[in-house]
Amino acid sequence: MSYWIKLGVMCVGLLLVSLTGWAILLPASHPILDRAGLLGPMRAVGLPIPETEDNGGGGGRGFGGGGGGGVQVIAQEVAQADSDTRLVAIGTARALRSVTLTSEVAGTLENVSVSSGDWVEAGSLIAELTDEAQQLAVARAELALQDAQARVDRVAQLRSSGSATQVQIDETELALNRARLDLRDAEFELRRRQITAPISGWIGLISLEPGNQISISTELARLDDRSSLLIDFDVPERFVGLIGVGDTLQANPLSRAGEVLQGRVRATDARVDQGNRSLRIQGEIENEDDRLRPGMAFRVTVELPGESLPLVDPLAIQWDRDGAFVWALDDDNKAQRVRVEIVQRRDDAVLVRADLQSGRIVVVEGVQNLRPGADVTPRETRPAPPTLADDDASLQASGSADMPDTTPDI
Repeated sequence: MSYWIKLGVMCVGLLLVSLTGWAILLPASHPILDRAGLLGPMRAVGLPIPETEDNGGGGGRGFGGGGGGGVQVIAQEVAQADSDTRLVAIGTARALRSVTLTSEVAGTLENVSVSSGDWVEAGSLIAELTDEAQQLAVARAELALQDAQARVDRVAQLRSSGSATQVQIDETELALNRARLDLRDAEFELRRRQITAPISGWIGLISLEPGNQISISTELARLDDRSSLLIDFDVPERFVGLIGVGDTLQANPLSRAGEVLQGRVRATDARVDQGNRSLRIQGEIENEDDRLRPGMAFRVTVELPGESLPLVDPLAIQWDRDGAFVWALDDDNKAQRVRVEIVQRRDDAVLVRADLQSGRIVVVEGVQNLRPGADVTPRETRPAPPTLADDDASLQASGSADMPDTTPDI
């Protein structure tokens, strides 16, 4: 029997030691011990238990012993800031205007008047095909025109003397008009043997030499007006309406890290591609020093309209099975659980979508001892976090519409 008595005494002793350690080391246990009627007697026997009052929510983390009217916490004001979101995509540049130089007719290349890389003005002669037959046709047409004109002049003289009939006059005038048309046709065929520049620009590499036989589909060279470059890139359809003509953009050549060029949105496609659910955007950048070339890849950044949102300290964000929330104080310094949706993370703050006004107080330290309706005594109230972000967040488009629809810290 004495064994069971000793065992019972030992268990009671261990329980008292555990309760004492719990009360001393964990102030959050004080409400439970108080409701059990143990906290008062334990203090009465002289145990070193902190004097942390709790009106329903427990003491703050490490902030007991204040003699205040509620849970001791560190709080911070809420700021209002604009979300600085950027759309980032990869696009390929092309010339402002580009033409493939080909011949209108088949023949033998006789002469090339320019060299690869030359600048040419619109209308300049680029190359010529063998045209002896066409020159002979022009000469014959000119002679025929002269003969027809002479006949008209003779008939006109006979008409003044009354020796020419109206039929003769009509026939000679008809022959004159036909001769003029024949001359124009011969000159047209001669011009078709000449390849001219339809626009001003830079000649690319010329791959043909005089003597080569060419057909209508043979490419002589490319002519590019690269005074400006157009950059085509795709964005997911959820950005429709957020990007418009005239919006500014920044273009960074992938081959030149750190070099940023300013440009603008030149045009947007009229419809969303149903295949990949994306919208084609066309940007334009200047190339006055002619250092860039069509075909280069660019990282394009477009600033999107910002949304004014509450800005809180990351320590204020708490999680439960229903998601993220913060502990906010009402006018009576009572704790309220406010649900938040994280929109964008920054180095020292978080933009959230929530029912929080600028200047409202949220708890950043001591949150583990709070519950809805608990009285709170802020031991320290910090100023609101800075509203300017060190680094803007970005939404990666990368020319594809198949992206996860998430925005935090992208």
